[in-house]
Amino acid sequence: MAHFPKPLRDLPPFSGPFDAFKLEAKNCDVLFASYPGGTVIPPHSHDTDNVGVITQGELILTLDGKETRYRPGEWYQVRAKATHAARFEVETSEVEFWFRALPRA
Repeated sequence: MAHFPKPLRDLPPFSGPFDAFKLEAKNCDVLFASYPGGTVIPPHSHDTDNVGVITQGELILTLDGKETRYRPGEWYQVRAKATHAARFEVETSEVEFWFRALPRA
């Protein structure tokens, strides 16, 4: 993760199943994440809407039974509660935004 600029590397580490630095904001967390080649994230879902952009390598995302490859500069989106899986054949980095649902008035 040394390729991230020092101010990002100085953010608190994410405590989860992959290496990332975490920037907390109101109703959104921003993760600066890296995955070694060969990483597989099994099917799962979460309560956040996730939007990400690949900065290095390639994300292979399975969503709604369809596999799509995302390369540097390409954005992806996973809606809240959608079951999805990911794999990384090569070392990959991304910036990922986890949007929490806003309370309804």
